Amino acid sequence: MKIQRLLAVTALLTLSLASAQDKTVLTVGVFPDLDSVVKAALPGFYKLYPNIEIKINSLAYGDHHNALTTALSTGKGANDVEAIDFGYVAKFAEGNGMTDLSKAPFGAGAYKDQFLSFTFPQATTQDGRIVGMPTDIGPGSMFFRTDLLAKAGVRPAQMNASWESYIENGKKVVAANPGTFLIPDASEAASIILRTGLKSGDGLYFDKTNKVLISPSNPRYVRAFTIAKAIRDAKLDAKAGGAFSPEWTTAFQKGNLATEFSGAWLVGHMQNWLAKDFAGKWNAQDLPGKTFASWGGSFYGIPAQSQNKDAAWTFIKYMTTDKNQQVLAFKTTGAFPALKAAPRDTVFAQGVAYLGDQKARVIWRNAASKITPIDVNKLDSVAEQIVNDALTTVLDGSKDIPTALADAQRLVERRTR
Repeated sequence: MKIQRLLAVTALLTLSLASAQDKTVLTVGVFPDLDSVVKAALPGFYKLYPNIEIKINSLAYGDHHNALTTALSTGKGANDVEAIDFGYVAKFAEGNGMTDLSKAPFGAGAYKDQFLSFTFPQATTQDGRIVGMPTDIGPGSMFFRTDLLAKAGVRPAQMNASWESYIENGKKVVAANPGTFLIPDASEAASIILRTGLKSGDGLYFDKTNKVLISPSNPRYVRAFTIAKAIRDAKLDAKAGGAFSPEWTTAFQKGNLATEFSGAWLVGHMQNWLAKDFAGKWNAQDLPGKTFASWGGSFYGIPAQSQNKDAAWTFIKYMTTDKNQQVLAFKTTGAFPALKAAPRDTVFAQGVAYLGDQKARVIWRNAASKITPIDVNKLDSVAEQIVNDALTTVLDGSKDIPTALADAQRLVERRTR
């Protein structure tokens, strides 16, 4: 009997050791708050795939993408799965360091119709390669302080009827609330306008033939710069620069802002640390002038150097195509799902406590369905910096709009030859 028990124990230990050895350890590179999403996903993932062990490697946003850039250029050091933000996806899409998910055995293109239409083009190269699966988006929203508008006698609908209406009624809001600014930075308005009204096949800065679209004769650019200049000239913005700059953060925390344009995800930051003392005083609505745009978005891709591509694809499919997981990700961080089926969940019809129980998610769901695709180009980051610099010269008065745009056009054409 003792011998039988000993044999049974030995067999069990052998099986346990073999099981441990059969596990695939999958490294997943992420940045906050996607690290929280992956952690929350693990219990459900392990129930379905017990033989895949996930190791999360999280770095700060900039550090993560810099590390990935280095790993792809050197051919070593990348994780099996890499999260990629919208701001970097065009850069990585046009390189050769990421696996083409349109090819077998992945077949990512078969899932395209399950996602919001503007997401897949962002991670698709001009020759049809797919380098990432979309996981979340940032449907654009205009956030506004209900108390500050009420004091000025301005209705929310007057603030987003048009960009001209936004400026004229914004002047009333600022006048009625001394020390308040309408918007953190005038450049935000230009950024929105540049992302709307594009022709099919056009990107922000280049068309499908790589022709530069930046020009003093392009109405989209002229209007974007004109509206931004009008906001600055009326002294309506705080000149706070980009989101999450120290000046931007301070303005929020002091309660000095009447409006802000951002993705739906901003609510999570406002309620947790950015403007937590002003809960119930903010509401949301669509962007001015019936425009719809996306703020960011995240993708999961597989570096070509990964030795665990099958397991990586299993993980990516779970994170992006599983409705329950997409809803869980939303509950975890407020990141709006890229999967069409997820926003149909009942949680999206519930009120948002921070926004005074406003059913803002319904607004965001509708806005997401109206965002049009924007083609990406590997040179977008170069053109973006040049355009931003040109806008700065207009806002500070050192150049007029035609001159700034003409100079930017020449510079982009020279840099992208």
